[in-house]
Amino acid sequence: MKKFVAINYILCDEGYAKRFEELFATRAHAIDRLPGFIDMQVLRPSNEKDEYLIVSHWESEENFKTWTKSPEFLEGHKRGFEDLRIARERGEKPPMSSTFKTYSVIST
Repeated sequence: MKKFVAINYILCDEGYAKRFEELFATRAHAIDRLPGFIDMQVLRPSNEKDEYLIVSHWESEENFKTWTKSPEFLEGHKRGFEDLRIARERGEKPPMSSTFKTYSVIST
């Protein structure tokens, strides 16, 4: 049973969506190795001005928090972090922004 859900809301600048989708299509699957990880969906918005949703399901909040502090987290995000670093070095606005929200499952 899914007990804990984390949703990452990703807003991509115009022109970055294709790159963002490429990152997920070729992802490292590092999250898959973490204890307590159940599954994940990547949802494309119907309106390109809306956010992508990355919905991950976990056995517990503790499992999710362990993921965010793990070497696998860095491995799974390194290419996106590199894109952000390059934009920063060029003095450009980051090509994407991210907000996490977490939820406890009360019904399925």
